[in-house]
Amino acid sequence: MKDIFKSTRFKIIVSIISLLLVGMLICAASGVSESVQSGIIGTVFTPVHWAATKLADGIEKITDSAKGNKEYNEKIKELQMQIGDLQSQLTDYNNLKTQNELYREALELKDENEEFEYLEASVIGRDSANPYCSFTISKGALNGVKDGDAVLYGKYLVGKVEKTYPTYSVVCTIIDPSFSGVSAYDITSKEISFVTGDAELAKEGLCKFENLDSATKISYGSIIATAGVTSTMPKGIVIGTVKEINDEETNISTYGVLEPGTDISDIDSCFVLTGFDGQKEAE
Repeated sequence: MKDIFKSTRFKIIVSIISLLLVGMLICAASGVSESVQSGIIGTVFTPVHWAATKLADGIEKITDSAKGNKEYNEKIKELQMQIGDLQSQLTDYNNLKTQNELYREALELKDENEEFEYLEASVIGRDSANPYCSFTISKGALNGVKDGDAVLYGKYLVGKVEKTYPTYSVVCTIIDPSFSGVSAYDITSKEISFVTGDAELAKEGLCKFENLDSATKISYGSIIATAGVTSTMPKGIVIGTVKEINDEETNISTYGVLEPGTDISDIDSCFVLTGFDGQKEAE
């Protein structure tokens, strides 16, 4: 509205009206007849009326436009709120679906291994500077978690507890080079070796099934699971599948490039395997 009063058109209208008033005063002072005044009014006021009409139309359009924009903005706001609600519902649905899948796979593993004792935990922190996707979970020593406990996502091994604190624990993942010497085997050929992390492979979220014989029968798609040779890790937990077989550069052995069964960098919850028969027997 302020822009209208500052516009050139408005200034012209004010000037014309001023001239009209001056003309009328001059006529009155000089005694000019009413017909002359009417002539002046007819001559001067006609364009003024046209300008005033146009100005009024412009103001009306501005008002209508402002009204339209307000309704439009309110409609956009309403639609954005609806979109936000739908996105929230979709997120809840996806989280519930993921959680159900996690529990389903864990229960399947539990059915196959009734002696397994699980403890559910949430991922409460990640070290962005750590390239091996280590993470912190919401359960610790007070909940029965111990150093070395296997950490699972569904039926897949994702790491082990590296350090336990009273109320939380830090997990070392299977792609971390410090995750070494975990005995594992190919479920088809029964060939046994061990899985370890590798700094180069970790960049792609992969790990290593190493020290294989050059005549190994392990090939693309082979499923690798824990062998349960030690008392700290039970047998039969799937680690991942073989993507390729390569020869070592420093010796005559062969190794398999292993893709974990799940995307470790994306998990937000897990299960800690706090006990199983083999562990109890060792104790």
